[in-house]
Amino acid sequence: MHIEITSFSTLETSTMGDDPTATTLNHPTSTEPPPLLPLTTTTTATSTPQKKLTLIPLIFLIYFEVAGGPYGEEPAVKAAGPLFAILGFLIFPFIWSIPEALITAELSTTFPGNGGYVIWADRAFGPFWGSLMGTWKFLSGVFNIAAFPVLCIDYLKKPFPILKSNVHRDLAILIFTLLLSFLNYTGLAVVGYAAVVSGMVSLCPFILMSFIAIPKVKPHRWFSLGQKGVKKDWTLFFNTLCWNLNYWDSVSTLAGEVDKPKKTFPLALFVAVILICLSYLIPLLAVTGHVVVDQEKWVSGFYADAAKIISGEWLKCWIELGAVLSNIGLFGAQLSSCAYQLEGMANLGFLPKLFSNRSKWFNTPWVGIVFSTSMAIGVMKFTDIISSANFLYSLGMLLEVASYLWLRRKYPLMKRPYEVSLRMPGLIIMSLIPSAFLIFVMAVASRIVYLVSGLMTVGGIGFYYSLKFCKSKKLLDFANREEGCGEGEELTSRRIYAAWD
Repeated sequence: MHIEITSFSTLETSTMGDDPTATTLNHPTSTEPPPLLPLTTTTTATSTPQKKLTLIPLIFLIYFEVAGGPYGEEPAVKAAGPLFAILGFLIFPFIWSIPEALITAELSTTFPGNGGYVIWADRAFGPFWGSLMGTWKFLSGVFNIAAFPVLCIDYLKKPFPILKSNVHRDLAILIFTLLLSFLNYTGLAVVGYAAVVSGMVSLCPFILMSFIAIPKVKPHRWFSLGQKGVKKDWTLFFNTLCWNLNYWDSVSTLAGEVDKPKKTFPLALFVAVILICLSYLIPLLAVTGHVVVDQEKWVSGFYADAAKIISGEWLKCWIELGAVLSNIGLFGAQLSSCAYQLEGMANLGFLPKLFSNRSKWFNTPWVGIVFSTSMAIGVMKFTDIISSANFLYSLGMLLEVASYLWLRRKYPLMKRPYEVSLRMPGLIIMSLIPSAFLIFVMAVASRIVYLVSGLMTVGGIGFYYSLKFCKSKKLLDFANREEGCGEGEELTSRRIYAAWD
């Protein structure tokens, strides 16, 4: 990354750390652009150069970070009826997905390094908040990763009854998890192209089902408010929307691996928004307009039953196969984000240097992959912990929105390769609705989710201060903030991060 620096702010002695000579930036005005961040993508002389992510694989990685297909949107119909479900997936992207995608596009192109939102919070509010952001986002991602192999094996129970045995099921989940983790180890480009194939194969049956259903679609069914006597479950409705349309920012942790990120990121996010919105709306319109069933049957997996009604058993089997491929894509994309986030945090000095190690054969962050996979395997049996993913994600997103607005205010003249064309009042309005929704999702959470999320937040704070102590006493090996910088950037990065060092 390279941003032209024309002037430095006044320097003052840092009061943090044990080094009395450490300095940190004092910004007397808000008009100067911030100094450079160190690059968070490193290679060694013995490493194999990794292929950069190009546009198409990046689009499908975003697709799997966020959606992975229409699987899982069915409970919105069960919760509120066809009309509200259609309106939800039609309107919600404009007030939630697009603002989040715009924020991701601007910040990822401004700070194109692995670490993503960790860098943004760090630059806005300092290392404590950067570390806490990393804790929330990493745990949220790991909890999601833990769910996908379980869902995948559960889909395979019907064609393979042997998986109904708990022992065989658990063994299959473990083997499946390890095999998919090894796929990530072979390279991000491999994961990206696997996502392209998985995405196309899993979307095809929905396209076919929608075309077959068109002649028998009755549009008046779209306006149904639901069956009489069925009480609307707004908590389920909004949680379904949130679950299916979030995590746009997860791809930001891969920014250092993207070819020409300043151009590729905004375009990939734009295409992904359209692709994801259509992948939800078209099947929803087709099935609600064609199939008449009891509203209570609209549970996750109902699209497979609808496919059988519309076209036959063959299409149902294809959709169930697509569900397996979708979970594979979701696992690969989110494991990549977690692993590269850890590598970025290590290169920025938030984690021990061990986490920045890359494979000599594939140039992938193998320590991050192993650690993320181990964490996911460890929590698979604890459904109450996994259910905390949305809450932790919401905490991270609120901090992310605050970081975005503060960076705009703090550095109005900073060079931004992609910039949302709104002034501060417009940006605040754009952020209000997503923020209000995040608060709502957190407010309706269960007590156990509050307890688990609170304990993990306290643990994250303790983790930050523990690592800070280890760093001050040199108990663990940490990367200096200036490591990985290009020529002429060392002094700048040392000044930026003296407060942490």
